Amino acid sequence: MRLFLLACLAVVPIIAQATVYRWVDENGKVHYSDKPTSNAEIVTLKENTHNKVTVPKAIDYEKDVTAQEAEVAVDYKLSIISPEQEATIRDNDGNVDIVATTQPKPPKSALYTLYMDGKLVGEAQHNAVFNLKNIDRGTHQFEVKMITQSGKVLASSSPRTVFLHRARVGNVQKAPKAKS
Repeated sequence: MRLFLLACLAVVPIIAQATVYRWVDENGKVHYSDKPTSNAEIVTLKENTHNKVTVPKAIDYEKDVTAQEAEVAVDYKLSIISPEQEATIRDNDGNVDIVATTQPKPPKSALYTLYMDGKLVGEAQHNAVFNLKNIDRGTHQFEVKMITQSGKVLASSSPRTVFLHRARVGNVQKAPKAKS
């Protein structure tokens, strides 16, 4: 059985190199075939007419993964630069701006997330400046995290405590006056 298979495989290249015949019929139409006819002539094909298939260079996924891991292996330092630790912010609208910085320069694909009192605030974004609106008065703790597209944490800032003072929240209704 193996000998038969080997013989068949040896014949395949010979068949693939079949001779091509060309002839013109009585109407002047040119025909090509692999079977000879009475007025056919053998066509010799030029080297540049043969199909050449080149296989594209294989992608080395392990190398790509190693490059991504090397990117993750960098020891990033993330810190909140504004507001200062235990800063008191007086804003009647409850607006707070959180600004963080990263050393060394983060990868372009890095995202930043903000946590207020342990809960994620908003969605991940490409810059480390967060503008919060209508935050309740009181003591709040903020933390910024730099993450990859897949959600892996690259760096975290240390928690920053901030005190927010608001003169009033919403419309405060006055008690009705007593009738005398």
